[in-house]
Amino acid sequence: MLARAVTFALVGLEPRRVEVEAHVQSGVPAFTLVGLVDRACQEAKQRVRSGIKSAQLEWPGNKSTVNLAPAELKKEGSGFDLPIALALLAASGQVPRERLAEHASCGELALDGRLRRVGGVLGVAEGARRAGLTHIICAHEAAAEAALAGVEPVAVRHLAEAVAYLRGEMDAPAVVTGNGKPRRPPLDLADVRGQERARRALELAAAGRHNMLLGGPPGIGKTMLARRLPGILPPLEEEAALEVTRIHSVAGLVDPEHPLIGYPPFRAPHHSASTAAIVGGGPRLRPGEASLAHRGVLLLDELAEFQRPALEALRQPLEDGEILVARAAGSARFPARFQLVGTMNLCPCGARGDPGAQCSCSSQRLARYRDRLSRALLDRFDLVVTVPRPRASELQAPPAEPSAAVRERVVAARLRLVEAPPVRAPGADKLLTRAVDRLRLSGRGRAKVASVARTIAALAGEDAVDPEHVAEALAYRAPAELAP
Repeated sequence: MLARAVTFALVGLEPRRVEVEAHVQSGVPAFTLVGLVDRACQEAKQRVRSGIKSAQLEWPGNKSTVNLAPAELKKEGSGFDLPIALALLAASGQVPRERLAEHASCGELALDGRLRRVGGVLGVAEGARRAGLTHIICAHEAAAEAALAGVEPVAVRHLAEAVAYLRGEMDAPAVVTGNGKPRRPPLDLADVRGQERARRALELAAAGRHNMLLGGPPGIGKTMLARRLPGILPPLEEEAALEVTRIHSVAGLVDPEHPLIGYPPFRAPHHSASTAAIVGGGPRLRPGEASLAHRGVLLLDELAEFQRPALEALRQPLEDGEILVARAAGSARFPARFQLVGTMNLCPCGARGDPGAQCSCSSQRLARYRDRLSRALLDRFDLVVTVPRPRASELQAPPAEPSAAVRERVVAARLRLVEAPPVRAPGADKLLTRAVDRLRLSGRGRAKVASVARTIAALAGEDAVDPEHVAEALAYRAPAELAP
């Protein structure tokens, strides 16, 4: 007897329909799994066999063949366990074939028949909705995530429950979807003492979605400042939140209780991260840190310590807002519209820029250090700030303005930039034109100065970009201490 179950494979973030065909016939008992499956999927034979027996169901004793179609599409991961098991049970007459064909399914089986959640359930559920299916059978822990796609999840904890539901012996349990609250409260800007210029740059970066580089001696608060940028960013709109959640779902990083990521993500990879870890790829074409930071912040702490190929690979997504990962086995497109924030010392020993320390770096060593960052990469930072060591009186000062107050101004400025963006006054245009020649700004540099000036005017509530706004924006271009 032949039966089919429906599931979906993810190619990057895109779901592709997969029909799990199970054929049970007389012959020497055997279980064959075909359809261009990887090792994890091939191992489903052992998990499915044990899971069916543990659920007190009958294992088809005859020759069983399972095909995952289309055969030209590579199947990866353990999420095919449940549809394989249900197709076999339907082919052996233990589950109604017609009712199974009306449902999508996804999940990994434990040896005792329990169902485990897998990454990418949101993408599978979206594929089911596009295919006209209204229900998806999935692990109980993944039900809230699947519900975000607009389909009704059938949340089960055990294979026996899935079979009982398909037989009509139980109803689909109710699913409570969580809200998009952050996993932990964001860090507050009130913790920062002094550093008024850096705080100002942080507010500009949040309001205008600008990339920012903070340089200075170690221990002065560069990382502390950068980690507080998410706290002054507004929440994500619904469409953006679903887009971010879809990426994190593929990576298996969503919270089962609160799957919707309603706040800008924050990613801070270690400087030893490889190029594939930063921009994505690998054997299974998974999103990298740049895509996981989509609509949020990518912090590269100790920027000059990262591998140069990894840094250079960020140049294209910083312009295009997406990453196309191409391999011999296929390609995938990942969104990557993030704010890049970098921190770095001004020299290898870290003493440069500190009045209380003596730099011991030779000119050759300093040149090699600066050469780790290409001029093309530095040109993509809108705001470049040299952070000084705070005075003792600043460190003992009372708490500064909290993130909530700054966020209100950021939200108002973003709204103004969308609805009534300030226009440049004639004097501002003249100043910008002179600055191009005197500061040797590139075309990209000129555009970034103009963008930052527009943000400054919007934060000030002005209708026009005046020369003083352009002058402040020019002050944030790369200082000599950070020039390659």
